[in-house]
Amino acid sequence: MAASSDSVEKITGALEESLSGLGFEVHPLKVGWYNAVLPPSLALSYPDDTLAVVVFSTPSMFEKAFLPFLEGQAFQGVSDPIDQCVRQTVSSAVFQCFPGQQVEVIYDYELMPSRRPRFLAQTAAHVSGGAFYYQQSDIIEPPWTDRKMFGVCVHPRFGGWFAIRALLVFADVRGGSDMLQPLPVDCVPSREGRIKLLEAFNLHWQDWSYRDIVPPVETYSQRQRDYFSCPPSERFALLRSWGFLQRKEGADQTAETQITLNGHG
Repeated sequence: MAASSDSVEKITGALEESLSGLGFEVHPLKVGWYNAVLPPSLALSYPDDTLAVVVFSTPSMFEKAFLPFLEGQAFQGVSDPIDQCVRQTVSSAVFQCFPGQQVEVIYDYELMPSRRPRFLAQTAAHVSGGAFYYQQSDIIEPPWTDRKMFGVCVHPRFGGWFAIRALLVFADVRGGSDMLQPLPVDCVPSREGRIKLLEAFNLHWQDWSYRDIVPPVETYSQRQRDYFSCPPSERFALLRSWGFLQRKEGADQTAETQITLNGHG
């Protein structure tokens, strides 16, 4: 069905009401905006005017959603705890806000059989206007001639202290002609700043300095920094030391293997 700007705002408003209090942001886009900047092999198989929404987690998600998720003993011990929390939170919001509606939910950690991501999270964030995706191609005469520098998104309020978690595709909803594509805020406009950002992200990512490329309004709490700084294989032990998990040998061993493979922040 075609959607007016009121319909799009109603959908995003319902998601914001459900998720913002838990430390998430939502940014609408049309599938065509995403497909237009990618080769056909990576395109989403929906009409160009199909409505989609990209979901970010902000720094407060850890305390507002993740720790309560653990305290409520909702963790099942079969996958990465952060991924499981995000999945439960987002899927619950979709179920409650849009009962009976066809919504495909794609998470950032999901892969196709070819091992490619099911969606390119940073591209989706950029075309939605939610965050600027800085790449080597955004730098005039880049100084690196012998290596590829991977790109990174910067949020206008949180800098690098956020994560792109999911893409929701509303298969039966069409964005109207009045749904205009917003430009992401160019937080790092200078060549020097962009070089500094990509070098910090690619060469010194362990110190997280790239996250402060712009002054953030909020950063990760110390407990959250401790969690994401911890090697993925040791995060279960850290959570147990905080009193959130009890030892279950079989389930924990499977989950610890999974978190080693998928751990991210």
